[in-house]
Amino acid sequence: MRSRPIAGDSALALLLLFLEVVLSAHARSPFWFFLVTALLVVPMVVRRTATVPAAYVVLAGYALSIVTFGNTVRLAADIAVAVFLYTLVSRHGRIGGASYVAALLVLYPAKLILHTPEQARGAIPVGVAMGILFFAVCWVLGEFVGARRAHHEAVEQRLRAVEFERDQQARIAVAEERNRIARELHDVLAHSVSVMVTQADGATYSLRKKPELAEQAMTTIGDTGRAALAELRHLLAVLRNSEEPGESRSPQPNAAGVRELADRVRSLGLPVTVEVDGELDDLPTGLGLSIYRIVQESLTNALRHAGRAASASVIVRNDGHRIDVQVLDDGTRRAAEDGSGGHGLIGMRERATVYGGTLEAGPADEGGWRVHAVLPLDGVRVASG
Repeated sequence: MRSRPIAGDSALALLLLFLEVVLSAHARSPFWFFLVTALLVVPMVVRRTATVPAAYVVLAGYALSIVTFGNTVRLAADIAVAVFLYTLVSRHGRIGGASYVAALLVLYPAKLILHTPEQARGAIPVGVAMGILFFAVCWVLGEFVGARRAHHEAVEQRLRAVEFERDQQARIAVAEERNRIARELHDVLAHSVSVMVTQADGATYSLRKKPELAEQAMTTIGDTGRAALAELRHLLAVLRNSEEPGESRSPQPNAAGVRELADRVRSLGLPVTVEVDGELDDLPTGLGLSIYRIVQESLTNALRHAGRAASASVIVRNDGHRIDVQVLDDGTRRAAEDGSGGHGLIGMRERATVYGGTLEAGPADEGGWRVHAVLPLDGVRVASG
């Protein structure tokens, strides 16, 4: 892209040099006449890359041509300084061109005064006015081009800023989507895998002494694995967003399913009591799923960490303004859960935060572990309505 302007400037410089040589061929001028002419036109090659130095080299050549040759090199000199006046104003603004045009307003009349024949001196004021008008046109053209260039640069800068912000938002969205997928995969698989591991351990102990219990455990493992696989397929279908018309898909769990969830955990050997106060069936889908996942994760942790002699209780209350969820177990305290690390606790807190709620998890005062979530209903219903 840059080679084309340089080639154009080089061609213009060669053209001016050629014109001066041809127009001045009849004059018996010393060799350095051509040197001064070259001094006027050759800097044009670098007028875009070294504007200020090249402009003042041309101005010096212009002054030297006035002192040495008068009007002999008028065409090349006038065009050269006019081009550089335009370039200075367009690239460096009024401040860049002020001193240059001031020098021209001195040199140009001086050239006319010094080298105009006596019989034509009456036309000097007209010549000065024409020169001033010529330089004024170059100035105005330079300001116009400079303003347009500045506008284009500002637009490009804004576009780059918008593109950068868009890329940043895209990266943030990708990171959030990865976290969401990780949470969903954890929610789908952690409970089922914990159940399968627990049942597999029980089957190992019961295989010889109580084969019927081992068979029951293996059946539970199979059922749990198939359910996890179906839910995983459902999750992947949602992530792909490629549902076909008429495709049958099992519904997402909701808050009303906590009793069935407790039954499954109870069948694994962890006694669970469930207390539900208020309606849960008509909750928004996302909120109901979040409640279900919070209870599921809490019971999974109890099954995994509370110990064989532990029991758990689930309390879900809907007072019309908020959902209060509590999951308690009386097992031993788990140091591994005291922090906030892992997808489980993070996922539960984020699910509560999405709906403007809070979630606390930690050792209970009376022993064991307590998860307490409060999810407001008012904002959710307004948003969904």
